[in-house]
Amino acid sequence: MSDSDRGAGAGDGKFGPYGGQYVPEVLMPAIEELTDAYERYVLDNEEGFVDEFRERLADFGGRPTPLQRADRLSERYGTEVYLKREDLLHGGAHKLNNALGQVLLAKYMGKERIIAETGAGQHGTATAMAAAHLDMPCEVYMGERDINRQRPNVFRMRLNGADVVPVTAGRGTLKEAISETMREWATNVEDTHYVIGSVVGPHPFPTMVRDFQAVISEEARGQIREKAGRLPDAVLACAGGGSNTMGTFHEFVGDDDVDLYAVEAGGSSLDVDQETGVAPNSASLSTGSEGVLHGARTKLLQDRDGQIVESHSVSSGLDYAGVGPELAALVDEGRVTPVNEDDDAALEAFHRLSQEEGIIPALESAHALAYLHSAADDLGEVVVVNVSGRGDKDLESVIEETDRRDLSNAPDMDVLEREGGL
Repeated sequence: MSDSDRGAGAGDGKFGPYGGQYVPEVLMPAIEELTDAYERYVLDNEEGFVDEFRERLADFGGRPTPLQRADRLSERYGTEVYLKREDLLHGGAHKLNNALGQVLLAKYMGKERIIAETGAGQHGTATAMAAAHLDMPCEVYMGERDINRQRPNVFRMRLNGADVVPVTAGRGTLKEAISETMREWATNVEDTHYVIGSVVGPHPFPTMVRDFQAVISEEARGQIREKAGRLPDAVLACAGGGSNTMGTFHEFVGDDDVDLYAVEAGGSSLDVDQETGVAPNSASLSTGSEGVLHGARTKLLQDRDGQIVESHSVSSGLDYAGVGPELAALVDEGRVTPVNEDDDAALEAFHRLSQEEGIIPALESAHALAYLHSAADDLGEVVVVNVSGRGDKDLESVIEETDRRDLSNAPDMDVLEREGGL
């Protein structure tokens, strides 16, 4: 599929065999209304929507974010490593790019209420911030397990005026939160807009979210030319649903000499337990198969009977059983290479970047940094890694997980506690 053909996905919502609109009939009016608004305001810039969006991204969000040369990592790996610092965006993650775009679009559409789902809490936080900024009431659905794992983000959402609604179904993670939010949207389509947090769901969400997130690669492509004098040999981004992945890759897709690596959560194993219906990973691109999840055909984790299996990752934001349809298509084409790193490697990378560069990354981003560590010799002379978010939200989880593991570069938690460091 050529780059121009891929852009046509905005019209029909299909990327090869993937994408589409597999939703209940009750949602079709809302989907059609959103598709029309996306084409008018985002693609055609009616009423200056894109201009206002860009202005608010700069003034409220703090764009552009820097592309920083990682001096010690570059020395360690013998290659030029550049970090795209999405962790410095307002709210601490790339999620604001999409949340601000969708909440603003809802304003233009005349909607009166915002709902959203969240896993790691970064999308929920970004949506709550955007809703407060644009004076819109907001409810965020979050799995009970993730609420317990991400208490700081729950507090931040509530601090911004959002109601956080616990979801107790299933394992209480992102998959269940999305399902519950879709049910809520189906009963309130006239006055409510659902801000999906990733490049998943029915058309136009995958293309729309990608377009809002493409500012990452738009900036990075210009910045790396300025700093390194050329395009990178490789671009790395972690991959759950795929919003930061597609945002990081989009402007490089047409550059055939730039290798694109989507780094998934390998969890504790790549095997799927067919008896229990549990996958101890979230590697849909690497191990999944074609099916339908949350309104789109894509690659997902499922058992032999086609039932969605439970996923796992030490990072809440990657703990999802599917992936965006465009990303699935890019993998099938061979344009994107799916790789994965396990929980231990991600935790090691979390500590490594913190100690060597003074940057505490989100556990999601740490998966991309783990692959940099694993494959640096094969990535070329210039590498860009997207640091999709900061790790403040993960500190409690990292302390707990580090205590259970023998990580060579982790600080001695017992010593820190005795010395009053925690």
